[in-house]
Formats: sequence, structure tokens, C-alpha cells
Amino acid sequence: MRQITAHWLGRVGYARAHDLQERALEARQRGDIGDTLFFLEHNPVITLGRGADAGHVLLPPQGRQSLGVEVFETGRGGDVTFHGPGQLVCYPILDLAPDRCDVRRYVRDLSHVMIEMARPFGIEAGMIPDDKQLIGVWVDLDAPHVFRPVSSDEPRRLAKLGAIGVRLSRWVTMHGFALNVHTDLSAFRYIVPCGITKYGVVSLQALEVNPPQLFEMAERATNIFAPIFEANIGWATLEQTEAIWSLPEPAL
Repeated sequence: MRQITAHWLGRVGYARAHDLQERALEARQRGDIGDTLFFLEHNPVITLGRGADAGHVLLPPQGRQSLGVEVFETGRGGDVTFHGPGQLVCYPILDLAPDRCDVRRYVRDLSHVMIEMARPFGIEAGMIPDDKQLIGVWVDLDAPHVFRPVSSDEPRRLAKLGAIGVRLSRWVTMHGFALNVHTDLSAFRYIVPCGITKYGVVSLQALEVNPPQLFEMAERATNIFAPIFEANIGWATLEQTEAIWSLPEPAL
């Protein structure tokens, strides 16, 4: 069975967390570390995936500076998204070889983790199949306790609860998912989230539930992640987490 070590990193700037992911990815490829999960929240940041439309960033440079919002171009899939306090971010550094070399399955599995995280609060989230633009986890705002299959001819007030953007290198993963727990949703007005204008964004808190703090949500996530990924997951000690920040720089 797969063995995974989970690290709680707390509040981390995006650039620093991205650098850590790149170090960890190469360390995993070398076999210097095992499969790893990083749980954290970010300072306010707008990120652009590969091929993102820069026009989907609506906040001008002067506004970004005054509000303390950074902008970062990254190598993940997807368009433009926002990360900020109150959003639980999970970055898996996993070697999917030899038995899980299926990107679609990996994305579905990450989606199921977020779906199961919402369920104890009475929120039934779901996926929208066969639409690459709508990858992620969604909630029907008119019926948040039920998620029915989406029909193209039926108007629905859907909102994204959790976003997914991944990158794989030699079947080792980086980036991951972001679940809106008690995120300030007003920040999403700074962007066109994932290039989608048809639907909005929501958080657990906005759905009138009372989610716990992010570290407890991360603990719940590992309990869900383990059976979905057929893994044993243990939490790193403080010393192990301090050591992970000392991984060598990525090779040029």
C-alpha cells in the first residue's frame, strides 16, 4: 500500500510554496523523499495557468499593489484563479507510477476528495463531466444538499466550491486542489475565474455551514484521501516539516 507523509505548512506565500513544490518534485523523482502532501493557505494571489488569458485578470497593477494581491504565472493546467486566506490548498507530490498512470483518474480522485470533504456539512457537491473548462467541484446554489447531473438545456445556478489544476513530470505530480472553506469570495471579482462567466464561486461558509479551521479540514482531508488513493497517510513531525524546506534547489 502507498505510504504518504502529510505536512501542514500554514500561511505561505505563493512563490515560496511553488519553489518548495519544484524541489520536492525533483526529490521525489530521485527517490530522496516519498509521496508527500502539502496542506496550506496562501496570501492573496492571482495565478495564471498554461495558456491562460491575461485578460481574465481584471485587477489593474495599481489595484493589485494597493490591495496586496500578487500575480504569478505557473505551469499548472487551467486558466486564471485566486488563492487567499480561508482556502484550503493541497499540493500532492505523488509518483503515480506504476499503477495510477492515468491523468483523468487522478483529477477525478482529487475531485472526490473535495466532494467527500463537503458531505459531512450536508453539502452535496459534484463534477460536470465531459467539459474540460468546468473541471473542479460544483454546488447547485438552489439545492446545495442535492447534486443532480447537469443538463445543457436546464438552467442551473451552479457555483464552484473547489478548483483543480495539476502538472505532471515523469508521472510525479505537483499543484493540486483548492477548496473554498471560509474564503472571502469578494476577491474573485478581481478575475474571471477559470475563464468561466456562466457560473460563480462559493465557499462552505457562504453555504451557511460552520466549517472548522483549516488545519482541522486538512486532517479530515487526509482521512478521505487515504482510501481514495489506497494509501496510509501519516502526519510529519515538526522536525520533518522544517527539514522539507531544506531540499536542494531544482536542477537547471
